[in-house]
Amino acid sequence: QEQLVESGGGSVQAGGSLRLSCAASGFSFRWSCMGWFRQTPGKSREEVATSDSYRNSTYSDSVKGRFAITRDNARSILYLQMDSLKPDDSAMYYCARNPATRCTRPGSQFRSWGQGTQVTVFS
Repeated sequence: QEQLVESGGGSVQAGGSLRLSCAASGFSFRWSCMGWFRQTPGKSREEVATSDSYRNSTYSDSVKGRFAITRDNARSILYLQMDSLKPDDSAMYYCARNPATRCTRPGSQFRSWGQGTQVTVFS
């Protein structure tokens, strides 16, 4: 079955960097839209970045210029490089899969989720 396993979270001082990884299995990673989301208690889930099978990427305004989403299709791993981290970036980060090849395909949705990895940024 489909499985997504995140890793790489931790505690870091503001201004520092972390790289999250998401190991995927059980589906065609190469032809899937993939995304990173984050959530803090009491707040709704926020889409952070997406990457489709044509290597088009999107970013939320809050992370644009600081985060980079990449993918290794040969190894079925999704990455999120996070630089210039701020305390507001503290959250549980989730990897997710949308079965569409393009994330912008009308009606498509993120359907599979990992268990999350915690990121804490302290000032």
